[in-house]
Amino acid sequence: MSVERFSPEGLMQPVPYHHVAVGTGTRHVHVAGQISRLADGTPVAPGDLAGQVAQALRNTATGLAGGGATFEDVVRLTFYVTAWAPEKITAFMEGIESVAAEIGLPTPMPPASLIGVQYLFEPDVLVEIEATAVLD
Repeated sequence: MSVERFSPEGLMQPVPYHHVAVGTGTRHVHVAGQISRLADGTPVAPGDLAGQVAQALRNTATGLAGGGATFEDVVRLTFYVTAWAPEKITAFMEGIESVAAEIGLPTPMPPASLIGVQYLFEPDVLVEIEATAVLD
């Protein structure tokens, strides 16, 4: 495997993601921000953060597969969530947990950042997810 993930002593434990990923491959796969839409553009889970996180992760898995990668190859995930507030963490994590097994998302997840933003490109989009993977 080209990716090793770990959380060194001295960093906050436990968290739902690893703090560090080391990629040793030569092929990088970058998946642009994925949102909660079907291939034809139909919105999925309007107004439902958990549902949108789940669909955006499914779309991220599809993007990774298109580049020959899986979540096992991911060294970085970035989540952008509109109008973020700490009380949204439960719905956010429910969305992740609801599809983790289906899409092969490891637990703990690869290194991840959750960034609160005021607005994404359309008013109904609550979350956008980017992924970076490294392959042998």
